Amino acid sequence: MKLILTTVVILFLTGCLGMPNTVTPVDNFMLDRYLGKWYEIARLDHSFERGLERVTAEYSLRDDGGVAVINRGYSVKDKTWKVAEGKAYFVARKDQGYLKVSFFGPFYGSYVVFELDQKDYQYAFVSGADRSYLWLLARTPQLPQEIIDKFKRVSYQLGFDTSRLIFVNQ
Repeated sequence: MKLILTTVVILFLTGCLGMPNTVTPVDNFMLDRYLGKWYEIARLDHSFERGLERVTAEYSLRDDGGVAVINRGYSVKDKTWKVAEGKAYFVARKDQGYLKVSFFGPFYGSYVVFELDQKDYQYAFVSGADRSYLWLLARTPQLPQEIIDKFKRVSYQLGFDTSRLIFVNQ
């Protein structure tokens, strides 16, 4: 019985570290270029972001080599800023856009950068462990329409339900 319980706990704790089978993390990922402030341009809805506008994510280096994460969003309903602080670490290699992120103690979820402006790091397409997690991030509050169209097209081809995308008021 103890072995079964241990196995279930291990599977639960690591179960959120996968990725959709159609998604491949980018290679040649350079964390030092990815650090800094990103604006959320579009997302699939989740309870932890529901109703938030002006959403940003800020990434900085932690003393332990991981990444400090600060997500902010403004709740129009509550007229308050919501802030979530977390930490992230590479899952496989440090040059691959595949990290695990935690906002709740020992529980980690996948953060998979599957498309990235490799030249200037101006936009990123990000997935979670399954196709219900999807974000378009940018260094500026707006992106050219051709990047948004590319995000929708690529995400749709990978099996994401792009008809449910929310475009964030920045």
